[in-house]
Amino acid sequence: MGDVISAHLDESRRQFIAEKTGKVLADFSQFYEEQYGVALFNSVRYEIEGGGGPQAQLLHRKVPLEDRTIFSGNLFQYMEENKKWRNRYSVVPHNYGLVLYENKLAYERGLQPRILVNSAGYKVLTSVDQYLELINNSLPGPAPKSGNAALLKCPTQFPLILWHPFARHYYFCVMTGKEHEKWRAVFQDCVRHCNNGIPEDSKVEAPAFTDAVRMYRQSKEQYGTWDMLCGNEAQVLSNLVMEEILPELKNMIGPRLKGKAQERHRVWIQVSDAVYRMVYDQTKASYDAAVSKCEHQRPGMQSTIRTDMDQIIQSKEHLASKIKASVLSKAEICVRNHVQPYIPSILEALMIPTSQGFAEVREVFFKEVTDMNMNIVNEGGMEKLGEYMAKLSQLAFHPVKMQPGYEKMDMLKLEGLQQRFDVSSASVFKQRAQILMRQQMDDAVYTFETLLHQELGKTENKEELCKTIQRILERVLKKYDYDSSTVRKKFFREALLQITIPFLLKKLAPTCKGDLAKFQELIFEDFAQFILVENTYEEVVLQSVMKDIMMAVKEAAVQRKHNLYRDSIVMHNSDPNLHLLSEGTPIDWGEEFGGQPDSDPSDEKQRRAKQVVSVIHVDEGALPYDVTSLEGSQEVTEPEESERCPSPPTQGSPSSVKEVRGMLVKEFQVEAPVTVSEKAEEQLSNGTIIQESKDTVKEKEKKASAEEDRPAGFPGAPQDEEREAAAATTPASPAKLPSPAPPGEVQKDCLEPSDKETGEEVSARACEEEVEPPAASSHGTTEDNEGVQTEF
Repeated sequence: MGDVISAHLDESRRQFIAEKTGKVLADFSQFYEEQYGVALFNSVRYEIEGGGGPQAQLLHRKVPLEDRTIFSGNLFQYMEENKKWRNRYSVVPHNYGLVLYENKLAYERGLQPRILVNSAGYKVLTSVDQYLELINNSLPGPAPKSGNAALLKCPTQFPLILWHPFARHYYFCVMTGKEHEKWRAVFQDCVRHCNNGIPEDSKVEAPAFTDAVRMYRQSKEQYGTWDMLCGNEAQVLSNLVMEEILPELKNMIGPRLKGKAQERHRVWIQVSDAVYRMVYDQTKASYDAAVSKCEHQRPGMQSTIRTDMDQIIQSKEHLASKIKASVLSKAEICVRNHVQPYIPSILEALMIPTSQGFAEVREVFFKEVTDMNMNIVNEGGMEKLGEYMAKLSQLAFHPVKMQPGYEKMDMLKLEGLQQRFDVSSASVFKQRAQILMRQQMDDAVYTFETLLHQELGKTENKEELCKTIQRILERVLKKYDYDSSTVRKKFFREALLQITIPFLLKKLAPTCKGDLAKFQELIFEDFAQFILVENTYEEVVLQSVMKDIMMAVKEAAVQRKHNLYRDSIVMHNSDPNLHLLSEGTPIDWGEEFGGQPDSDPSDEKQRRAKQVVSVIHVDEGALPYDVTSLEGSQEVTEPEESERCPSPPTQGSPSSVKEVRGMLVKEFQVEAPVTVSEKAEEQLSNGTIIQESKDTVKEKEKKASAEEDRPAGFPGAPQDEEREAAAATTPASPAKLPSPAPPGEVQKDCLEPSDKETGEEVSARACEEEVEPPAASSHGTTEDNEGVQTEF
C-alpha cells in the first residue's frame, strides 16, 4: 500500500498539495479573524441586552450521561490488506466513535483496538450497488462499464458500508436481518452525532467559524447549503480544502491509474485517503494557530466593546440605514418575484415529516413510561423501579427505539425546490431535525426523572407509585407539546432562511455587491473589528424576507397545523420551582434503587457502564460468531423483546391508551408470579461471557445442545419465537452460566477515539483466532499485527 501511495504522491505532488492547502487556509484565516470580532461583539451585546424566545418548560440535562456504551457486538469487516473478511468485536462508546477490537477478549483485557473511526462526513450504505454507483461517479476519467467485476463481494445479504468522498471506506457485513437493522441504526446515529461536531454552547468560536466558512465559499461564488459541513472544525476545513484540490489531483493522477476498474478504484481510494490525512494535519495546525491568535486578542477586544458599546451600536445602525436605502428596494422586489410564492410550499414540505417525527418521539416516550408502569404493577413496585428508570434515562440515546422518529424525517423531499434555491440535498435539514428530536426526548426523560425522584418519598405502596407515575407522565407530555412547538417553529424559520438567503444573495450579487465598497468609509477605524459591511448587507437582505417567513410560520400556528401553538400561548410559571430541581446532583437510579451495592470495587466501572442497545440473541448454530451483551447490560431490546415481565393474571390485555390509563388509575391487587429469569438473576453476576479454551468451548457447546429446549435465564434477554414457545410450556430450571471473570481480567474502560485524532498507527497484539463468514465453525490462523488506525 505504501508503494502505491508513494508512486502517485511523489515529493513534487506533496509540495503542490501543501502549497494549495496553505493558500486556502491563509484566505480562510483572514475571514475567521474578521468574523471573530463580529461574533464577540454580538455575544457581549446579547449578554448585556438579553433576549431570546419563550422559556423552555422541560429541564435540560446539565451533566451529560457518560457512563454508557451505545452498543457492542460482533460483525465482519473486510480487510483490504489481505482481501479477507475478519470477525471483529465492535464497541460504540458514549462519544459515538466506532472502536473495533480483534475480539471480545481483547476488549475485556483492555488491549489496544484495531481501528478507531470518527464517522463524520460518512454515509451509511446498505447495498453494494449503492456503493458502486458512488465509487464510479468519483473515479477519475470515464466511468467504467457496468459489466466490470465488482470492487467488493459481500459473503452475506446484509452489507454495511461507510462511504466518504475523500477518506478511507469501511466494509462490514452481518448474518441476519435483525442485526442488519440494528447496526444500520447504530451507524446512522454515529454519523449523525459526529457530523454535529461543532459545539453549540460556544457563543463566539462556533458562529465565527461557520460564518467564515460561508463567507469563504461565497467568495468563490458557492452559495447554498453545503453537505460537508460535518465534524469538528479541522474536519470541515479539510473538506473545504479537498473540494478545491481534488479536481486538479484527478487530472494529474487519473491518467496514470492503470489496470481494471476494480484496481483503479482501490488505488484511487488509497491515494485520496492519504491526501486527506496530509491535508488534515496541516489544517489542524493552521486552525489552532488562528484560534490562538484571536484568543490572545480577545481581552483587549472585550474591553473596547464594553467601553464603547453604545457608539458601536450607533455606528452599525447608521451603516445599516445607508445600505438599506441602496439595497432594500431591490431585495424586496426579488423576494416578491422569486421567493414569496414558494415559501408556503417549502414550509409545508418541512412541517409534515418534522412534525410526524416529533409526534413519533412523543409516542415512544409515552409507551416506554406506560410499559414501565405496568411492569411495576406486575413485578413488585419499588424494588424494580431503579432498574427500569436506569433504562429509561438512556432512551434518547437508543438508536433503534428512536429510529421510527428519525425515519419520519428521512421522508423529507425538496424536489423541485433544490435546483431553484441551490439546495444540494435535504440531508442538512434532516440531521438537524433528528438532533433536535433526540434533545427533546432527553429533556422529557430528564424532567420525568427529576419530578418522579422528588415524589418518591411521598409514596408508600405500589398503587400510589403507579398513580404518581401516571400523573407525572401527563405533566411532562404537556410540557413536551409546548416545547416541541417552540423548537419546531424555530427550526422552520431557520430552515427557510438557510434555503432562501443564499438564493437572494446570489441573485442580488451582480447589482448590489459591487457597490458595497463605498460604505466602508462610514465605519470608524476603532470599530472596524466589530462592524463589517458584508455582514451588515446580509442582515439587510435577511430583513427583506424575514417578515414573510415569520408570517408563514405564524399562520401555520394559528391554524393549529401539525399541533403548533400560537405565539400568544405562553406557559408562564407553570412550575415555578421546577428549574431549581435541575441544579442538584445527577440521579443515579442504579445506586439508589438498584438493590445491594457491589462489594467488589474492581467491578465498579463495569457495573456502572450500561449498554443502551441490547444485542440480538441467536442460536449458536445459526451464526458463526458469538454476539453477547456488554458487561453489566440488561437492556431490553425493541418490539420483539418488549415482553419484559410476565403478563398480569387478568383476562385480556389493554388494546388502547384509554384502557391502559384506566388500569393504571385503579386500585391494583395483583401478585406478580416468580419467573425463571428472576431465579437465575442472582446467578448472573455481571452478564459477561468469558472466552475460554477450545476444549472448554466444545464441552459447553455439547451441554448447550443438550439443554437447548430450556428457556434462557438472562432477564430481559431477547428470545426467538421457538424459545418463547418452549419457555411457556417447559418446566424451567436455571441455565448453567460461565464462571465470572477473575479480578485481573475484568472489563476496562473502553478506549474512546478523540474527535481530533489523526492517522497515527500504534502497534497492537493479535489476540485470538479469526473467523471467516462462510464457515460456521472454522478457525483461521492468527493474523499478523496490523496496527491501530485512528480515523479523524
